Amino acid sequence: MGLDQQVLAALPELGRGLLMTLLLTVLASLVSVVMGQLGCFLQLRRAWIWRISGRLYVSLMRGTPAIVQLFVVFFTLPKLGLGGQPLLAAVLAIGFNSGAYVAEILRVNQRLVTRGQREAARTLGLSRLLTWWYVINPQVLRASLPMLVNEFTILLKTTPLASVVALTELTFAGQIVIARTYEATQVLLLVAAGYLLIALPLTTLARRLEAKRRPA
Repeated sequence: MGLDQQVLAALPELGRGLLMTLLLTVLASLVSVVMGQLGCFLQLRRAWIWRISGRLYVSLMRGTPAIVQLFVVFFTLPKLGLGGQPLLAAVLAIGFNSGAYVAEILRVNQRLVTRGQREAARTLGLSRLLTWWYVINPQVLRASLPMLVNEFTILLKTTPLASVVALTELTFAGQIVIARTYEATQVLLLVAAGYLLIALPLTTLARRLEAKRRPA
């Protein structure tokens, strides 16, 4: 069965939605990595105020629905003079949410850095922050890559939430086309294909990274 002519005519619209989804995924993933590293670093501090702050961030992001977090960010931005920017709201909300899971991935892999390495860094006069940045972080990130890629695949599948703040990503673009053409099956199959187009390279990369980590 071929594609309906109206659906064919809407392909550029779906293409723009796909590009918006890709942009949202990339930007939110960058926010996720930054927040994940910050959340992990804070949880490992000795000072209780920082440690509690890190744990509170992780618990709050993991314990509340992502859609609620998106609404909070979206309705808070106008109070900061940044209203009318659904892309910014979606990037921050989805990135912050994913960052909590990244923080836990990084925290679990901290065990790979031995006490001897930490003590050697202290002997060289490195502060806790510099030890984290130059000694701990590179090793933890390298070991966490497969799990991080999987997390970003999950992040991709949360991007349709952005439609609730009127951001025309792929799913929302598909809904618009369906409302105009009444061809739900064909349009949704194209939408699914669009997500696969982004997700398959990520899952392939994750498998290759996992394979490299296995002992020969």
